Amino acid sequence: MNYQDVENGLRNLQTQICNGLSETAGDTEWHQDAWLHREGGGGITRVIENGTVIEKAAVNFSAITGENLPPAASAAHPTLSGRSFRATGVSVIVHPRNPYAPTSHFNLRFFSAEKPGAAPVWWFGGGFDLTPYYGFEADCVHWHRTARNACKRFGEDVYPRFKHWCDEYFFIRHRQEARGIGGLFFDDYDAGGDFARALAFAHSIGEHYPQAYLPILARRMHTPWGQRERRFQHVRRGRYVEFNLVYDRGTLFGLQSDGRIESVLASLPPQAHWRYNFTPEPGSPEARLTEYFLKPRNWLTDDTCRH
Repeated sequence: MNYQDVENGLRNLQTQICNGLSETAGDTEWHQDAWLHREGGGGITRVIENGTVIEKAAVNFSAITGENLPPAASAAHPTLSGRSFRATGVSVIVHPRNPYAPTSHFNLRFFSAEKPGAAPVWWFGGGFDLTPYYGFEADCVHWHRTARNACKRFGEDVYPRFKHWCDEYFFIRHRQEARGIGGLFFDDYDAGGDFARALAFAHSIGEHYPQAYLPILARRMHTPWGQRERRFQHVRRGRYVEFNLVYDRGTLFGLQSDGRIESVLASLPPQAHWRYNFTPEPGSPEARLTEYFLKPRNWLTDDTCRH
C-alpha cells in the first residue's frame, strides 16, 4: 500500500477536472485557497462563483491526518475506533446556472487507519451522481452507460451493485424521494486486499466522471430558459441542501474531523428556495421529474445499450 501514490493521483485529478470544466463551460476564473488542517496535512480548494455557465463549482483536494478516526468514517469499522488515520480525497460539485443543465457530484477518497504494531487498514470510497431539474432520457442513458464502463473490467456485478447502493444512499428519507438519477456509490472498497486493483478501480472512476458529465453540460448549458424554470431549479436545490446537511457522509466527516468549514460547505448551491407545500402542476415537465426520472430504474435496458 503506497499512500503517496494515491495522494499524488488525486492532486492530478483535481487539476484535470478543473481544466475540463473550464474548457467545456468557458469559465476560467478559479478562486484557490490552500489551507492547513489543525492535526496535520491540509488541502486546496478551487471555486468558481457567478460564472457565465457555472453558477458555482467547487473542486476540493485534501490530505489530512488525525489522532482518532471520526465516527462518520469508523461507523462501518467499529474495531478501528481510536486509531489514528490518514485520509485523502477529491470532491467535486457543479451547479450550472441553466436549469436544464444538471448538477453533478463526484467524490473519491482513501482512508488508512493505523496504530503502532499493527498493519494499516485501508479502503477507498466515492462515486458520482447526477441531479437534473429537467430530465432527458438521453442524458440518463449516457450517464449510466459511462458509469457502467468505468466498472466493466472489474467485474460484471460491480456496476449493478454500486448503482443500487447509489440509489439507496442518495435518497432523501424525510421527503421520500431520490436526490437525482443516481450513478455510482461505494465505500469500504479494498478489492479483497489487492491494493493495485483497488487503486486501478479508483483511477477508473476518476477518469470516467468527466466523460460522463462534460458532454451533458455542453449539450444543455445554452438551452433557453425563463423564470419558471429558474424558480423550480431553486426549489430542487433546496432538496440538495437538505440531503447534504442531514445525511451526507462527506459533510459529516468534514465537520467531525474539524475540517475547514468553507471547504466542507462549498458544495452548497449559491441560491435555493423553500416553498411551503410546493407541488408541481400535474402533467408538467416539473411533475415528470419526480414521477418518472427520480424513480430508481435500469437506464441501460437491452434496447438502449445497443445504440
